Amino acid sequence: MTTQPSPTGADRATSAIVLRTDATASIGVGHAMRLLALAQEFIARGRSVHLAGELALDWVERSYRDAGVTLHTRPDDPAALGDLADRLAASFVVIDGYDFGPSWGAHLRRHGLPVTAMVDGRFGADQDADLYVDQNPGATPRKVEAGRQALAGAPYTLFRDDVLALRKEVAGRARPGARERLSVLAVFGGSDPMGAAPLVAPIVLQAAAAAGVGMDLTVVTPDDAWAAPLREDLPVDVTLTTTGPVTDLAARAARSDLVVTASGSSVWELLCLGVPTAVVCVIDNQRLGYDMVIEADLALGVGHLDELHAVGTSREDATRRLASALGDPRAREARAQRGRELLDGDGRRRVADAIEALRR
Repeated sequence: MTTQPSPTGADRATSAIVLRTDATASIGVGHAMRLLALAQEFIARGRSVHLAGELALDWVERSYRDAGVTLHTRPDDPAALGDLADRLAASFVVIDGYDFGPSWGAHLRRHGLPVTAMVDGRFGADQDADLYVDQNPGATPRKVEAGRQALAGAPYTLFRDDVLALRKEVAGRARPGARERLSVLAVFGGSDPMGAAPLVAPIVLQAAAAAGVGMDLTVVTPDDAWAAPLREDLPVDVTLTTTGPVTDLAARAARSDLVVTASGSSVWELLCLGVPTAVVCVIDNQRLGYDMVIEADLALGVGHLDELHAVGTSREDATRRLASALGDPRAREARAQRGRELLDGDGRRRVADAIEALRR
């Protein structure tokens, strides 16, 4: 990679941004979805945005193409990413993923490219970067060396165009205090990589029976073979619908009385929208976010997936908590309102400003 001076003045206004992340069935889509929000912000500013990575899920790839992002094959090493950035005369690179070692950022920085690393607590924090962004509400800026910068917390949470548009729409929509039938959506990531749906859906159904409420439950799942036995023994006045990955998840969530979800980045979208939410911690890197929303009473805590596998106290407690939420619309709405007040939807502007302010 040859060193090129960073564009200045008018050139900087249209110069390229390179994003490095992946989205697969095994790692999920959270990294790619939050970078899509950042891509949309830069495109709105007139910049050319390029994604270098593997987007193995068709709907994720389509979302990037529809946004106007140019897609490139996955670079296998830092030098390949550097060569791409060099060919594009890129001004900045953003890296988002836990498996990229610090050699990726170090290589780019040695050649004069400012690097931003998206992190989640300690996950991804070993990257060599100029700017570290932890978009999780409740996160605090990590200590960094002189000349580097760290941003963290709710002011920097990234939201896509569709979420921001829905936020305005939902703000003017009165949600009924109670309904004869509740609309509940369960989703555990775009690909449900930890297999949470078959475990959590029965708990939601049991909670509806315990609360004595009618409910239409829709579960997003890549494989619904597990649902057939449940349909044969549904509680009275309860329906179960399954669907594959959807592109209008935010819109579906906005129409729901409750969304049960993994405590990953999608939780922040739901809170920004003001949607009543119940969360399940499905993997270790979600523990900080899970603990934060429970302690702040922004969402109902269902439990940790590893603990819900065993039939016993954890599942009984989860059923009881969900039953309480299904039967108490005021408590659901109070949590949702607190989440909406915390997340103002302007995080991507602040992060983009910080990236554009980097000078190497």
